[in-house]
Amino acid sequence: MPPRRTLAQRGQIRDPDNASTQRPDQDSTQTTSENIFLFWPNIIGYLRVILAMASLYYMPLHPRTCSLLYTISCLLDALDGYAARLLNQGTQFGAVLDMVTDRCTTTCLLVFLATAVPRWAIAFQGLIVLDLASHYIHMYTSLVVGGAGSSHKDIDKSQHWLMRVYYTNKIVLFSLCALNELFFIACYLVSFSSPVDPLYLKANIDGKEHLQTGSEVDTSLLTQIFPNPYSSAALEMARANKMDGYLPSIIAKICFPFMALKQLINVIQLIQASKRLARIDVQRRRRSKQN
Repeated sequence: MPPRRTLAQRGQIRDPDNASTQRPDQDSTQTTSENIFLFWPNIIGYLRVILAMASLYYMPLHPRTCSLLYTISCLLDALDGYAARLLNQGTQFGAVLDMVTDRCTTTCLLVFLATAVPRWAIAFQGLIVLDLASHYIHMYTSLVVGGAGSSHKDIDKSQHWLMRVYYTNKIVLFSLCALNELFFIACYLVSFSSPVDPLYLKANIDGKEHLQTGSEVDTSLLTQIFPNPYSSAALEMARANKMDGYLPSIIAKICFPFMALKQLINVIQLIQASKRLARIDVQRRRRSKQN
């Protein structure tokens, strides 16, 4: 007697892990025709990436243009989530794209600050490590505990109350992320207001002006697009883009407590995720010994 077929094998229940078990007359054409990559929230995510890359291009010499592009890219972070809820186009790909874009843009800005303000380089490098490590371990733990369909924003009651408020309250989440980025943008603008230019090496190494005479001028297209940071043209451009650092310094002081709170949540997130992974390892080792 042949074995009885399951409901999934007979096509009465869909098995999401095995597309071959779906019956062809049950909207298979509609499901396969959907292009996740062209969902509007994901298109907004691509625009964020383009704006972030443009801001990096202008970052060394054009602080106003860079700050404007970077800020628009960050503000679109809220728009793509709203579009996903409004159009019912929330996807795992969009969530990962959103997180990766956030981490990469913040890391690039902190790398620039580490080079622009060498005195605080180790602090900026530490913030990079904390941001990447806490979010990676938290997302990995969420996938291990909740499975492929889970989200890193699914916080249960067993986790720290700060994390529950941070991930479940959209206003708190947006405000802390925005003020955290605004602090780093303000620090970036302050770096252009220092009397001593921290971004470029000066020509007077030993206290004397050194002029290069008889050198051939490079007029290639590559040099025009990416000017040599040691050249007089690049230094003159940097001087022309100098700005008053009074307002950015005030903004940085106002945003500092919120940035510190965001980093505290990153520390809690790192510790909580590490403990949850450790408990899973203990349970697996216990089951293996029992078997």
